[in-house]
Amino acid sequence: MHIAFLTPEYPHPKSTPSGGLGTSIKNLAEELVKKQLRISLIVYGQETNEVFEEAGIKFHFVKQRNYDFLGWYRYRKYLESYLNKLIREEKIDAIEAPDWTGITAFINLTCPLVLRMHGSDSYFCKLEGRPQKKKNFWFEKLALKNADHLLSVSRFTAHKTRELFKLKKNIKIIPNSIDTNTFKPNIKEAAPGNLLYFGSIIRKKGVLELAHIFNLVNKNNTDARLVMVGKDVRDIHTGKSTKELFEEILTKESRDKVVWKGSLSYEQVKLEIMRSAVITLPSFAEALPMTWLEAMAMEKAVVTSDIGWAKEVMIDGKTGFTVNPKNHANYADKVLVLLNNRELAGKMGKAARQRVMEKFSTKVIVEENIRFYKSVID
Repeated sequence: MHIAFLTPEYPHPKSTPSGGLGTSIKNLAEELVKKQLRISLIVYGQETNEVFEEAGIKFHFVKQRNYDFLGWYRYRKYLESYLNKLIREEKIDAIEAPDWTGITAFINLTCPLVLRMHGSDSYFCKLEGRPQKKKNFWFEKLALKNADHLLSVSRFTAHKTRELFKLKKNIKIIPNSIDTNTFKPNIKEAAPGNLLYFGSIIRKKGVLELAHIFNLVNKNNTDARLVMVGKDVRDIHTGKSTKELFEEILTKESRDKVVWKGSLSYEQVKLEIMRSAVITLPSFAEALPMTWLEAMAMEKAVVTSDIGWAKEVMIDGKTGFTVNPKNHANYADKVLVLLNNRELAGKMGKAARQRVMEKFSTKVIVEENIRFYKSVID
C-alpha cells in the first residue's frame, strides 16, 4: 500500500517552519513506514524544489509559484498535474490532505482523496469569533465537497465542521497520535517553581489570559517562574506584537519572573518540558492539540482550557485540570495547587501518560489508520 500526504508543513531541517499539523503527520508517517507501507510526502509552498528519500519516506518539496493572475487557481492546477504524475509513476493508492484553506479545491486526482480535519480557517474563525475571508470559506467548502473520504482528529472538530459547511458525508474520527518512546518521562528533577507554556505566542492560544493568570500565581507563590516557548505572532486585533501585549498585562513583579525562549527545536522543547513542574496550555482554539499530548506523555501535570476538544483528551481532576481560561482566579488556583502539592502533580502526570498510552499512542492509532486506508482503497 502506497499512501501520500499533501501538506503545507513538515518538521524537517529543509522545510519552512512547521507546527502541530506537521508534527501529527510526521508521527503517523514514521509509524506507517514501520508497518511496511510506502509513504510519500508532498510538501507544497516551499522555497525550493527538491526530491529525496530519508528514513524510508520519499519527500517531494514543491516550490511556491507566483502568478500574475489567478495565482490561487493556477498553483492548485500545477499541484494537480504534479500529483497525478506521481500517482501514475509511483503507483500511489490514496492521497491525504488537510482541510486548512482548502488546498484541494479545484484539484482532481486519479486516486482516492482523503481530507483530514485538523481545523480549517473557517473552524478557527468560528471558535475565535473573528471575520474570515470569503475566499477561504469557499475554498474549504469545495475541498470538503470534492473529497472522497473525510476524517477528523476529534469529534468536536467533526461536529463543528459539519455544522459550518452543512456536510452530509460520513466523517471518521481518528485522533492525532504521539510517539510515546520519543516523548517519555525523564528521571531528572523538574525545577519546583517552573511553569511552561509552549506553542505560538498568539491570542487564540490563550496567552493573554495566561499573563493575567501568572500575575495571580506570582502574587501567591513568589518562587514561581514562567517560561514562554514559541514564535511571537502579530496580534490580529491590534496589529501589535502579542509578546508586547502580554508584557503590558504583567505586573512589575511578574515581568521579572517571565523568561522568553523564542522558537526552539524539537529536542530543545522536550528539554523545557522536562525542566517544568507544571504545563499551562489555556488555548481557545484547537482541533486536537499535539502540545497537550506531548506534555501528558512526559508525565507532566497540566492545566488546560475546558473547551470542546478538551473532554476528548483530558479527564479533569485525574490527568490534570481543565479550566475556562477567562476565569483567571480559578485557573491560577489550579496551577498553585499543583505547584504546592508535588505528590498530586506526580500522580496526575502518571495518569496523563497512561491515558496517552491507551488512547493516543502512535502504536495504537496507526492500526486504525491502516484499516481506514484499506477501506478507502477497497
